[in-house]
Amino acid sequence: MHLAYPAVLSALLFCTGLYGVLARRNAILVLMSVELMLNAVNLNLVAFDVWLSKTAEETLHSGQALTLFTIAIAAAEIGIGLAIVLAVHRNRGTADIDKLRDSAEGHNPDDPDDSDSEARPAEQAARSGRTGKAEATA
Repeated sequence: MHLAYPAVLSALLFCTGLYGVLARRNAILVLMSVELMLNAVNLNLVAFDVWLSKTAEETLHSGQALTLFTIAIAAAEIGIGLAIVLAVHRNRGTADIDKLRDSAEGHNPDDPDDSDSEARPAEQAARSGRTGKAEATA
C-alpha cells in the first residue's frame, strides 16, 4: 500500500475533527472532535512507521509506541473531560459552550439593554416573588 492513502485519510479525519472543534457548540461534540483529530495523528504515526521501517530495515517501531502513548493520553483526556462536562452540566444545566462562556464573563445575552436599568430592580423583585409592599412590611 502506498503512503499516500493513509496520509490522505488522516488529513481528511484531521480536517473533519478541526471543523467539529471550531463549529460545534456542545462540549461533548467538541471532545469527540478532539478524539477524531488524535486518531488522525495515530494513523499518521503508524503509516509513517511502517513506511520508514520498510526503507530503513528498522525493527524499533517507534511510531507504534508513540501511538500507544497517544491512545493512553486520549483515554485519560476523555475521562477527565467528560467528568468536567458532567459537573458543569449539573451546576449550570447546559453543555453549550457559548452559554457557559457568557455566564463566566458575567453577562447574560438574554437580559435587556442597560438603557432601562431603572426597571431591573422591579424585575428582579418580581422574579424572586417579592413586591414593594412585601418588602415594606418585612
